[in-house]
Amino acid sequence: MTVQDLFLRRADDDGPGAVFEDTTYPYREVVAESLRRAAWWESIRDPGAPPHIGVLLDNTPEYLFWLGAAAISRAVLVGINATYRGAELARLIDHCDCQVVVTSDTYAGILADAAHSVAPDRVLHTHAPEYGAALAAVDADREWAPAEDDDLYLLIFTSGSTGFPKAVRCSQGRFARTGMHVASITPAAPGKPVYSPLPFFHTSALFTGIACALHAGAPIGSRARFSASQTMPDIRRMGAVMLTYTGKVLNYILAQPPGPDDATSPLEQAIGNEASESDIRDFAARFGCQVRDSYGSSEGVIIIRRDESMPRGSLGRGDEHVAVYDPETGRECPTAELDAGGRLLNAAAAVGEIVNTAPGNGFEGYYRNTEAVASKVRDGIYWSGDLAYRDADGWFFFAGRSNEWLRVDGENFAAGPVEAIVLRYPGVRSASVFAVPDDPVGDRVMVAVEVADLDGFDVNDFDDFLARQPDLGPKWVPSFVRPTAELPKLASMKIDKTRLRAGAWRGDGVWWRPVRGEGLVPLGTDDRARLDPLLDPNRRPEESS
Repeated sequence: MTVQDLFLRRADDDGPGAVFEDTTYPYREVVAESLRRAAWWESIRDPGAPPHIGVLLDNTPEYLFWLGAAAISRAVLVGINATYRGAELARLIDHCDCQVVVTSDTYAGILADAAHSVAPDRVLHTHAPEYGAALAAVDADREWAPAEDDDLYLLIFTSGSTGFPKAVRCSQGRFARTGMHVASITPAAPGKPVYSPLPFFHTSALFTGIACALHAGAPIGSRARFSASQTMPDIRRMGAVMLTYTGKVLNYILAQPPGPDDATSPLEQAIGNEASESDIRDFAARFGCQVRDSYGSSEGVIIIRRDESMPRGSLGRGDEHVAVYDPETGRECPTAELDAGGRLLNAAAAVGEIVNTAPGNGFEGYYRNTEAVASKVRDGIYWSGDLAYRDADGWFFFAGRSNEWLRVDGENFAAGPVEAIVLRYPGVRSASVFAVPDDPVGDRVMVAVEVADLDGFDVNDFDDFLARQPDLGPKWVPSFVRPTAELPKLASMKIDKTRLRAGAWRGDGVWWRPVRGEGLVPLGTDDRARLDPLLDPNRRPEESS
């Protein structure tokens, strides 16, 4: 089964295939429009260059049609992250050798401001009269060579939460197989829509949403951009039985005012990853549905699934090849030792990187990035870049990303366990713990918290609460606290830690602890002026005063 097969077998299907806000498209029309674009692409492509089609669009029918066109014509669709600008946007486009870029009026301006190498006449504007005329002139009645399982189909950029994103390769076979698996564990079926609110360049929409819908013959539902306030109304109007999510999507929907019909919506299942335990529990209770949350990555090599019997805070269990390894020794880490309060006693030894010791052909690599591939697969082991520890019963506990180690007074620890403690405080919706430089060496702990009621947030009460937590290590106590109404997010709805680390204590509303063991006080202008030199990337520790 290939993606080409998934589209073409729906060519005579008059059932609903896509629902975008108020408009429904039968599958027959979805395939017909895909065939028309595939034929147009064949007429303008350069056969001597990689067959790569860049798409910079919101979640619109055009995006779905071009996904179909790429599959049918055995081209490669490059989903361009719409949050990038300028040189970084140009870098995304040029790195992936895009022959054309399909865009709309929404992004025409930012695309024009990016110094990419795609010629102006190769930028296809969906709202332009010329675009419609070109499609109308196309003869879409032609035969297509059968796609192969290993045909490259998508280049999917990683989230960029730990630096510039890498372009993950995805073949037609992998996409189709993923859709078959997801469809087998969900209620998706003909006439029962799958609602995918996140951008179509993200794996949540692509694998859990579109691939599943195509395989099940279910309609795919979406709107141009994610709206927390419109998600449940969309689901009710479309009759969607399944919601795909990642990051803080469930959290934002829960923040909307409760309605009398919440528990009677058609939604049967929400499926995704990285939701908090409280959000999973509250969402399932409020909307009367199952929430199926698991750990996964864009590369698709490691999956850890939740289980009702797992302990609080756990990610779940993986298969026999998923383990926690020490990246320095290349050996498996010892199991976690926990005290009666749940505090991790041997973090330095137990926390390591989540790996797959037998990745096989699951990892298809990164486009034009052999260095990144080599860093991921070493000695036959796939290294995820995510930190975790595992208890004696085999349950995994997330501990942050590989660049989220902190070193305070000589003690190394990960951000994840500290964030889990911070999230216990009532009113904290999201939290991000990260390192800021100490003087003269090492780190201090900074936490940014997204709170439901910023004006009513009592920083001192928050600090007192943390001091009472038995599993908060003495080195884990935050030295800087930034309350905010909203943390910066990536397009995937994950917290943008790169931006938080870069901003550190700069900006308003930061509290800090000038003296260890004393309380938090507002960070003043003079304090900031003394601290800012520590953020100089060229600073040498011995130069600090």
